[in-house]
Amino acid sequence: MTVATENMTPLNDALAARFAAAQDIAEEAGALALDYFRRRKDLTIEIKGGLQDVVSIADKNVETLIRDRLHTSFPEDGILGEEHGIDQGSSGFTWVVDPIDGTSAFVHGLPSWCVSIALLSGSDLVMGVIRVPCGDESFAAVKGGGATLNGEALRLDSSKTLQNSLTGIGANNAVPPEMIGALITGLMARGGNYIRTGSGAQMLALVAAGRLAGFYEPSMHAWDCLAGYCLVSEAGGSYRPFPVEGAAILEGGPVLAAGPGAFEELSALASESERLLNS
Repeated sequence: MTVATENMTPLNDALAARFAAAQDIAEEAGALALDYFRRRKDLTIEIKGGLQDVVSIADKNVETLIRDRLHTSFPEDGILGEEHGIDQGSSGFTWVVDPIDGTSAFVHGLPSWCVSIALLSGSDLVMGVIRVPCGDESFAAVKGGGATLNGEALRLDSSKTLQNSLTGIGANNAVPPEMIGALITGLMARGGNYIRTGSGAQMLALVAAGRLAGFYEPSMHAWDCLAGYCLVSEAGGSYRPFPVEGAAILEGGPVLAAGPGAFEELSALASESERLLNS
């Protein structure tokens, strides 16, 4: 599914071509990943940083497909992917790819995983595409052109707050469990509640769709968050800056995004939990 770009006035030809290609590639990659998902009992699973940090042959082969398509169409672009690292480019554009965000959910047969493709122009985030194969949902956004879900425009409602909606919370082994406990305690003390699907990229897409008030995870990588950040921003929300210049893009950091009715309160809650971590 390719979203029309006729009314996206800031879109130049180079970006328009990449936006159309990214949506087609995400759909093709999603179909390949879904085929692996249906045959997941036969997959080879490897442990990366711990028993909860896994990678499968599906992740590697889906990323290879994405890279091959991008290299063929835009050979001078750079590509940063979770599984195969960074290839420097000369065009000024850099793709940031997570072939299967939510691999742990994927290998355990849960539908909460997605394909995530973002694009940087220099250090400027200009595009985000997320394909959720199990839900047959395609999220797409381009800077200045808005965000869509299956071709329908997304626009966030400022009446959604931490109190009347759900908040996505992410966690991993890089974060002390006490910090996550304090974060959830603080959220619930404010009258809110939380959900964790296992895919940060998918939860960011859910923020853009207005299904979650916001999302916070204390430690993520660029390939987990940049596409979702673009979606949230173009749907009318806000996000916490993420380092993308030079080697900083490889290091990761905290990720926070929310709609207009929840951003300030979620930011304050995150700051409280981070002070606990640093005390």
